[in-house]
Amino acid sequence: MTTKIGDLGEQLVSQWLQSKSYSILHHSWHCRWGEVDIIAEDKTSSTLIFVEVKTRSISNWDTDGLEAISLSKQQKISRSAALFLAENSQYVDYYMRFDVALVNYKKQRKPKQLKISMDNYVPENSHNNQILPPQIITELKNGYILTIVNYLENAFEES
Repeated sequence: MTTKIGDLGEQLVSQWLQSKSYSILHHSWHCRWGEVDIIAEDKTSSTLIFVEVKTRSISNWDTDGLEAISLSKQQKISRSAALFLAENSQYVDYYMRFDVALVNYKKQRKPKQLKISMDNYVPENSHNNQILPPQIITELKNGYILTIVNYLENAFEES
């Protein structure tokens, strides 16, 4: 996967989070511990949401990217979140949440009109910490179709 496709997945997740009334504070926030794909704010619950987005082709080998969220990766994200809070003291009283968004993509060979649906759906094998994202399908200018296939809220705890 190229960085460009990963960026498209992050953009799609950001759009969906904004449709849920979250504010996007940062994309690809970098620090010495690594990168946080999306940092969002839920003002209604005073929560900072650190989102790891995994964008994979439909015929992937690692459970749509879920297997790539290793303990080491979780620790890096957690350390990055702590550093973000240290640098942004206005959020010191906020709760922190660590979410994971799984996005599939495929190349669309022939241009066609696709419907963007904001309806909720129930994914197979639902987990307790899983919120039900809309089935978002969109065709982007470069010919990729991206779908949010899973969004895990509170996917892991602070390390």
